[in-house]
Amino acid sequence: MKNKFGFILVKPQLGENIGACARSMKNFGFSKLYIVDPKINFPNNKAKATSVGAYDIINKAKVFKKVEKAVDPFNIVISLSARRRDINKKHISVKEFRKIIKKKNMKVGLMFGPEASGLSNQDLSFANYILQIPTSSKFKSLNLSHSLTIICYEIFKVFNEKKIQKKSSHLKISSKSKISSIVLHLSNLLEKKNFFKPQEKRHSMILNINNLIYRLQPNDKELRILASIISTLSKK
Repeated sequence: MKNKFGFILVKPQLGENIGACARSMKNFGFSKLYIVDPKINFPNNKAKATSVGAYDIINKAKVFKKVEKAVDPFNIVISLSARRRDINKKHISVKEFRKIIKKKNMKVGLMFGPEASGLSNQDLSFANYILQIPTSSKFKSLNLSHSLTIICYEIFKVFNEKKIQKKSSHLKISSKSKISSIVLHLSNLLEKKNFFKPQEKRHSMILNINNLIYRLQPNDKELRILASIISTLSKK
C-alpha cells in the first residue's frame, strides 16, 4: 500500500521543513520523497537534524529540476493548495480524497508547493486534482510539514481502519458488577465520614456519584487502582 504513494516537494526553501516532512513520512510508513528544484543545498545538515530517525528518506530522496519529471512515475497527482484556484481542475474534499486513494493499481503523487507562495498555476497544470485542507477562514496557510503530516495521517487511516478498530475492540472493559462493588465501597466509606449532608440531599449525591463512575469504561486493573486509592484515602 505505502509504496504506491510518493510525496513531491516543489521548490522547498528550508532544510528544516524537508527534514520534518521526512520524519512525518516515516511516522506513517512512507518512504518515497521527490524534491523539485530545492532553493537550498540538498541534502544539508538542517534537513538531516530535523529528520531525526528518518535520514534514510532524506538520503534516498530523488531530486528533479522540473515538476513534469517528478510526476512521471504516478498515475494520479493530487496537489495541495491553501486557497481555491480559478483554473480548470477539480477541487476535491478530504472525503473525496479518501475515495480516490482507495483505487487499486494506482500510483498516487502528493504535490506540495514552496513555503512562501505555494504551487504556481504551472505546477498545478500537471495535477489531476486540487485538495485544500479545511482550516479556519481567518488563517488558512499551513506549514509545509504540517500539511504533509495531515495527508500522511489521512492515508494511514484509510488503509489501517480495520487494524485500528480491531485494537479498540480488544480493550476489555470491566463488568458493571465490579463497578457496582467500587461504588458501594465508596458510598460506605463516605457514609462513615458523614459526607452525605444534609441528609435530604443524600439521594441526589449518590445519584451524581453513580453518574460519574458508571459512565467510565475502566478495565479490571484500573478498577483495582481506583479501589486502592479510595481505601488509602479513607485511612486515618
